[in-house]
Amino acid sequence: MSVNLVLASTSPYRAQLLTRLGLPFETASPDIDESPLAGEEPEALVVRLARAKAEAVAAGHPHSLVIGSDQVAVVDGRILGKPGDRHNAIRQLTQASGKSVRFLTGLCLFNSASGHSQAICEPYQVHFRKLSTEQIVRYVDRERPFNCAGSFKSEGLGIVLFERFEGDDPNALIGLPLIRLVDMLNEEGVELP
Repeated sequence: MSVNLVLASTSPYRAQLLTRLGLPFETASPDIDESPLAGEEPEALVVRLARAKAEAVAAGHPHSLVIGSDQVAVVDGRILGKPGDRHNAIRQLTQASGKSVRFLTGLCLFNSASGHSQAICEPYQVHFRKLSTEQIVRYVDRERPFNCAGSFKSEGLGIVLFERFEGDDPNALIGLPLIRLVDMLNEEGVELP
C-alpha cells in the first residue's frame, strides 16, 4: 500500500527514529498549546497532546497517515518537561539522581482520509545512578540536553547516568515508540517490512 506519511513534529530525534522504518515521510510543525489541563494526569496529557498534534497537522494533509507524539518525564509525582536551559537541566538531573523516573510517551496515528485515530501511552522506566553535582554539571555542559524531556539524551552520553531501564520499547525513551507505531501502521494496511 502506498501511503503519504506525515510526522507531526519538528523533533530531529523523532524524525531520525522514523527513518528506521524505511518509509518516506514528511514533517510538519503541529503548533499547538502543550499546557496541561487542570488536574490532568500525565498519561492523559501525553495522549491528548499526541492526538492534538496529529489532528492539527492532518488538517493540512488530506489522505495521509499523521503521526503525533508527546512525552513527559515524571519524578516524585511531578512532570518534568524540556529544561530549556543549563540551570533547569542541572536542577532536573539533581532531582532525578538516585531515583526512578517514569517516561510517558503518547503516540497517535491519525488517518486524515477516514478520521480513524489510534492512540496509546507507552511507559518506560529509567533508574538513575546516584550522581554528584560535578557529574551532573559535566554531563550537562558536554551534552547540552536542553530540548530533551528529563534533561538527557539516552542515545548519547546520557547512558552513563543510568543503572537500568524497564519497558517494552527503548525507542519510547527517545520520543517515538516504534514497536507500537508498527502495530498501528499495520492496522491501517501498511505492511512492514
